[in-house]
Parts: sequence; structure tokens; C-alpha cells
Amino acid sequence: MTGRIIRGVGGLYYVAAGNSVYECSARGKFRKAKITPTVGDFVKFTVLDEVNKKGALDKIEERKNYLIRPRAANIDTAVITFAAASPDINMDLLDRFLLMAEIQKIPNIVICINKSELTGKKEKQEFDRIYGTLYPVVYISAKEKTGIETLKEHIKGVAVFAGPSGVGKSSIINELIPESNRLTGEISRKIERGKHTTRQVELLHMEDETYIVDSPGFTSLSLDFLKADDVQHYFREFDKYLGECRFIDCAHIAEPDCAVKQHIGEDISQERYDRFVYLYNELKQKR
Repeated sequence: MTGRIIRGVGGLYYVAAGNSVYECSARGKFRKAKITPTVGDFVKFTVLDEVNKKGALDKIEERKNYLIRPRAANIDTAVITFAAASPDINMDLLDRFLLMAEIQKIPNIVICINKSELTGKKEKQEFDRIYGTLYPVVYISAKEKTGIETLKEHIKGVAVFAGPSGVGKSSIINELIPESNRLTGEISRKIERGKHTTRQVELLHMEDETYIVDSPGFTSLSLDFLKADDVQHYFREFDKYLGECRFIDCAHIAEPDCAVKQHIGEDISQERYDRFVYLYNELKQKR
């Protein structure tokens, strides 16, 4: 049979196929090949016990993309989620999440700012100045139940919510899918970091062919696998200027007649450019 993994717990994988969900184990060949079945994977499996809905995974179909943290495959939408305050937005971390989504070629990337009731119009305008022309930015308040319908309009196919702990991802999913009853936790006032309330990665059905991957929050994102010279390809505001610099191998750092640098302060924000330089240098030093 064919189906899609909607949850994985303790080495068992729950596969939705038709109107049923089968509890499947992974055959030894996956371990030998160092392949880990992942939520979102389309799979072929053998039914071992139809009455008790037991099976064994036989094959994982080719993935169109794959995220490591949170671990999920075949993602259509990335909802990069931060809070307007408590905790404040970490712009460096935000850009790393965006880069990861770009690297994985997730076709639909949305920035979601929760707790929007904690910020003012001026702060929103400043954020929109930097990101609003690059990605859809949706301001919501899970607490006050505002902006949820607007966010729904931006979610297509299988969507993953990614962002640091404490920004309210589980609360947002509770509003999008009330029957999901995701566990929510309070923010630690002492360190302003969220308690890890999500215990497993799971594919939740929202409506029609739309699903949401709930996942644990995390506060760091390593890009060590990325080459410094490739970073430029994942800052989408650079796209139309790549190839227009004097030097073919321009790194857009110290070279003269750099088309990217010529547009800083125009459609390339100084803030985003500075973080590009920081990431470039960070990765360069590790090679």
C-alpha cells in the first residue's frame, strides 16, 4: 500500500492511507542504508495485520525537500514564526530560518509575527520595510484570536511552523486546528525562553489537502554545511544583481563595482546586508 507518514514515535511510524492509519515499523534495510523515515514522507508499506492496523515500511519515495530541525519532508509552506515581544525577535536567527527554507527550495515562505498586540504601528512599519517586500508578513495574536484567518490564506499544502521556543507556535496551531489540542506552556519569566511543550513531530490535518507539521521549538540553527560563497544565492533581494558585478566571483564584501553593494539602502536593506556579511565571514572562517 502507499501512504504518508503523519507521526513517528519511538521507532514506530504512523502512516495515513485512505481512511486508516497504520502503525509501521521500519525494515532493517533503512537502518543499514542510514535512512530515517520522516514525517511527510510518502511511503510504500506492507500490511501485516489489517485488524490491528499494523504494517512494515518497504520504500520511501523520493523527497522534494527535507528539513533536519524540525525533521520533516515534502514541505510546501514554511511559516517562520517569531513573537513581536517576550521574547524579542532575534533577527540573526530569523534570517537563518529564512535561509534554511530557501536552501530547501520550499516554494511558499511566510513570516508570522505572533503576540502582535505587544508592539506598535511604528515597529511593524520598520519590520515591513526590511522584510515586507521579500516575504508575506502576517501579524497575528493567538491570545486575542486576531489575524488567524489571514494566516490560513497563506498556508498551502503541507506547512511547517519553524521558530524558536516561546513564540506561541502550539497556541497558533490550536487556533488553526482547534481539535488538535496541542499542549501549550507558559514562558519562563526568568529567562524568557519557552518550555519545550511539543513532544513529537506530527502531521495535523487542517482542511482539504492542507496539513500542518507541529514540531519542537529551538533557538539555534547551524549552517555549517553551507559554503560561504553560496550564501548570496539565498538572499532573494540579491537575485537580480548577481552576475552584474565587475568580477564574476564577486563575494559582495570588499570588491569594487559590486552591483549588490550599489543597491544597499534601496531595495537591499543595510540590516540584511550586514547579516549577510556576518554569515559569510562566519562560514569562511570554518572552512
